[in-house]
Amino acid sequence: MVPGQRFDKPGKSPFMDMQLQPVYADEASDSGVKVSPQVQQNLGIRTAVAKKVEVSSSFDAVGAVQFDERLTVAVQTRTAGYLERLAVRAPMERVAKGQVLGTVFAPEWLGPLNEIVALQRAGASAELIAAARERTRAMSIPADLLRQAEEGGVPQARYTLTAPVGGVIAELGVREGVAVSPGMTLFRIAGLERVWAVAEVPEAQAVRLTRGQKVTAVLQADPSQTFTGTMQEILPQVSATTRTLQARFEVDNRAGRLVPGMLLRLQIAGPAASRLVVPAEAVIRTGTRAVAIVRQANGSFEPREVKLGVDLGDQFEVLEGLREGEQVVASGQFLVDSEARLRSVLGSLAVASPASAPASAAAPTSYSTQGKVDGIDADSITITHGAIAELKWPPMTMPFNKPSPTAFADVKVGDTVHFEFKKKGDEYELVSVHRMGGSK
Repeated sequence: MVPGQRFDKPGKSPFMDMQLQPVYADEASDSGVKVSPQVQQNLGIRTAVAKKVEVSSSFDAVGAVQFDERLTVAVQTRTAGYLERLAVRAPMERVAKGQVLGTVFAPEWLGPLNEIVALQRAGASAELIAAARERTRAMSIPADLLRQAEEGGVPQARYTLTAPVGGVIAELGVREGVAVSPGMTLFRIAGLERVWAVAEVPEAQAVRLTRGQKVTAVLQADPSQTFTGTMQEILPQVSATTRTLQARFEVDNRAGRLVPGMLLRLQIAGPAASRLVVPAEAVIRTGTRAVAIVRQANGSFEPREVKLGVDLGDQFEVLEGLREGEQVVASGQFLVDSEARLRSVLGSLAVASPASAPASAAAPTSYSTQGKVDGIDADSITITHGAIAELKWPPMTMPFNKPSPTAFADVKVGDTVHFEFKKKGDEYELVSVHRMGGSK
């Protein structure tokens, strides 16, 4: 084929054994490709309309119930002694505020308390008695023990531990009869009047969440039970495997029906907005840009770069590049795109100077075919494809290098794809990969 040659009548090409193909003046514009109706039917070219639809930003997420760590309190000893009696003997027992947890005997407190009793009996000055009281406060002796010693005249070194809040015993660190030391944590009580529901939320949906946003939580085991809550925090870490963030919701649990480990379906409401959308199969994503094939008023097809917004599953929001009512090719767009690229290359060759011919000839050749994705890693995509006649390749499974680790992020294992590749050194590198409409 000689790109610069033109002929004014039909016939056989003098350069190869094939008939010349007629091209008419109105067949295609500088920006479009003309395809006859018969060829469109044979190729199964199908179009769809770019239209505006009301898209709700509401979504559901599943959250696991956890303790609200802000309601957790520690019960510690203030002096050395012995745990004489333990009223709570197992972790996860429910306790009420003020409930007795155990009794501690503190022999170190007997001396200061006996001193106050002796001073009172001896009629000591108020200053001496006040100084003795100050020493008891410094030793963390409870005020009720001091009052009992002063009023009854009998020092008491046993004191009762009570629950400062209601909840469950999340941690039980002692047993009856053990020696305790100052600052030793005996119990850790987790409050249950509020709980956290922690949900895995995709990145695209996490950006719609705001602190304080109201949610409705439905118990997975019993959908008749609903709870109210608010969005508390988006944890600043993205899962490398699932590409999700953890969102923490605060859920009211004053009735005590929720316990850690339960699953909740979180219904997160959001406003609806009018968005311009096209079918997902109408967009060709090359890894560096997104292209849609637009059908023009004269019947020709124009490849047009578009800027995509939210991925709506079977549709894409289009932010730039299309207008409402324009028709885009939803099936067969690969062939139209390939034809447009070919014509662009031929046009460039036709106007190129002879001096630039060697540089054009040295440009790497690309090949395209279809296949199924069998594996994906950071540097390559493994594809099972059919025979490629230009390379004399039989059907095979082989890896193709990515141009960059982040390229073709929307491609998944199991997808049926149309892909283009080129030879780079001793290996082959992908140029574009597009998920076909029938892929799973």
